[in-house]
Parts: sequence; structure tokens; C-alpha cells
Amino acid sequence: MKIVVIGAGVAGLAIGWRLAEAGQEVTVLERGQPGAGATWASAGMLAVTAESLDTSPDESNFARYSNSLWPDFAKKLEDLSRQPIGYATIGALILAQDAAAMAQLERRVAGPGLKLIDSGRARELAPLATGEIAGGLWSPEDAIVDNRALGLALATAFEKAGGRLVTNEAVVRIERRDGRAAIAHTPFGLYHADAFVLAAGAWSGMLEEIVAPIAPVKGQMILLTPPPGTSPPEPVVWGAGIYAVPRGQALAIGATVEEAGFDTASTDEARDSLHQAAAHLMPDLKRWTVTDQWAGLRPRAPDGLPMLGPTPVEGLWLASGQFRNGILFAPAVAENVAGQILGRAEVIPAFDPRRFAA
Repeated sequence: MKIVVIGAGVAGLAIGWRLAEAGQEVTVLERGQPGAGATWASAGMLAVTAESLDTSPDESNFARYSNSLWPDFAKKLEDLSRQPIGYATIGALILAQDAAAMAQLERRVAGPGLKLIDSGRARELAPLATGEIAGGLWSPEDAIVDNRALGLALATAFEKAGGRLVTNEAVVRIERRDGRAAIAHTPFGLYHADAFVLAAGAWSGMLEEIVAPIAPVKGQMILLTPPPGTSPPEPVVWGAGIYAVPRGQALAIGATVEEAGFDTASTDEARDSLHQAAAHLMPDLKRWTVTDQWAGLRPRAPDGLPMLGPTPVEGLWLASGQFRNGILFAPAVAENVAGQILGRAEVIPAFDPRRFAA
């Protein structure tokens, strides 16, 4: 089968890799460079706990399942690409700064391995959290990955599996013939295929607005570098409306949630707001220096759930709408969407793109 995947982010590359390994003729078309969009701009955390506290059971179950796939996914990817991707299980600590927040965690806690802890244990795990803390939720199985290395490794693995990656070539239209997706048009050529996978992240809706009602949600982040003699906490730390992810000896702090169209400009307001929130959570961070700032666009569907499966257009599949969980969901998205195309997997009803067809 000849398949064209539109988008070389973590989802498109992982799906393409899975299909190429299954012996299909796969071409991935990317408007820029592989892994250079939301994949590059993310924090690289596999937030299976924090992101599941306020979501549906379908998404929580999908998150836990995908998290269980990550160790083998990471090992296989590193073995094939011969590139380290920094996958490590470091745990995540969700801090509650008062009794009300702690009570809220107590009501929401669910899942294997999760443990409510008191303020003393929370400070042991995150010594920089010296402000008011009532306790927290400790998730020892949460992991991180070097998201920028991940994008490059996936591109390498995809090509080594026999896939063809075409960069700097944006798809501008998907031509239908007899109601079926037939040809992807770019400024430089025509790409015929038996099946198409639209995995263009926040740009999916620009190409197919009706079948992919995806909106971009801007997220800004900063990098804090410590003064000499200071080290970041070992786990990912959540609280005060932000998260802090270790990056070597620095901390990545994120992230804003902005409906700003396709604007990816960094702002002083966001920089200062993120730094202040981080210092409120861990007061010593006031002394840390902002050494980098960036922004990315997350793809969000109208109901906030992923869109994974066939669209009303025959021959066109969609893999988008992962919002803040693109990295975490990657192994399960690849398994499910590739499996659907190959007739080996069923559509997850809650994630069926056709739910918006009416």
C-alpha cells in the first residue's frame, strides 16, 4: 500500500515508522524540518499523572497505556537510530500549597503507584520548595525524554525502515477523486497514494478545516539557569499553575495557554509571569536567570480530546488534537492509527474524528 503522511512531528514520524516497518511504501511530507514544531517546543515530559487529573476516563486510560509502551518504544528507537533520546523515569511531584488544594488532590488521586505525601516528604523530593506546602501527590513512574533528540531519532528510524522523508514541502491541498482522497498537492509536486494520514499538528485544520476542526493553542516556556552551587530538583515539579522540568542543570518552566492564532512570538509578559509563578512555588528560583524562551503551538480539538482515525473523506485518516500530550501519546497513537490503516486495530470511539461530522 502506498501511504502519504502529512507532518513530521512526533505523531507523523511514529506512524510512518510503524507503517514502514510493516512493509508499506510510506512518504512523510513536512512543511519545515522534522520534529521542529510542537515536538521541538514541548517540555519533553510524559505527564501521565498530572495531565490525567482533569480529563476523561478514555483519555486517562489511553495515557496510561501509552506510558506503558514508552520503555520498549524508547529502546527500540535508540537501537535503530543509534541516537540517545534521554528517556528516564524520574517521577513527578504535584504540590498542594494549602489544605484546600491537598483535599482536591485526595479526591482526584487514582492510578497505580500514586501516593499522597505530607509536606516534609514533599520537601525531601523537591528541596527548593521552601514556601507554603500542605503536601503533594507523588508519581514515581512519570518520565521525561529529550523531545528535540526524539524528533531527530524518529526521522532517522523512519528512513532506516525504508520510509521517504521530504522536508520543506508543505501540502497545500488534498485532491479528491470520486469522493476519495487521491493526491496531495505541494508547490513542487503531486503525491498519489492509497491512504493519507493528516498529522500536521496545529496546522491540520488549515489544510482540512471541515474534517479536522483543530485550533492552535500557543504555549510559551522559559529556561532558568541556576547560580553556581545550586542544582534543580530531580523530579518534575507541578504547582502554582506551572511545571518545572529538569534539563541538565537547568529548569524548563512552562507553560502558558494562549489562543493567539498562529503567533509564535515570545513575550516579556509571559517570561515574567512564568518566572514569578516558579519563584512562588520554589522561592530560590528568584535568583535563577532566564537564559532562553520559546513558544510552540499545540493542536486542540473542540472537546479537547485527540482525533485519531478515519475522517468522512474515504482514504484520509487524522492523527491530531493531542493538545498537551503529543509526546506521551506518541507510541499509542502510532500503534492505533497504523493498526487502523492496516486493518489490525479499531477506532477508539471517544477519539473518532467523525464525531464532529454533523
